[in-house]
Amino acid sequence: QVQLVESGGDSVQAGGSLRLSCAASGSRFSINYMGWYRQAPGKQRELVASITGIANTNYADSVKGRFTISRDIAKNTVYLQMDSLKPEDTAVYSCNVKGTIVAVLKSREYDAWGQGTQVTVDS
Repeated sequence: QVQLVESGGDSVQAGGSLRLSCAASGSRFSINYMGWYRQAPGKQRELVASITGIANTNYADSVKGRFTISRDIAKNTVYLQMDSLKPEDTAVYSCNVKGTIVAVLKSREYDAWGQGTQVTVDS
């Protein structure tokens, strides 16, 4: 089983910055995909940014040029650097990690979610 621990959520003024972290832990697992999602009150969860491989990234149009996703492969950790924050960025941010758990008899795919961290941007 792969577990995720997120950190970095906070309240900031518009124009400020935050850095979210999500660390994956477990035994004998590989990571194929790491992504950040967010859900604002009354809205559906949306993809913010994702990364596959070393630096193959994808961003929602609303955050392009302001947010940067990166990963530390050795630490099994994904980061989301958020700059020039806007009130509309206010949401619960959750990380999602997909990959393979290596087992003696049969490997299996996993899809893990973090507990979510609140980001609030005040105008």
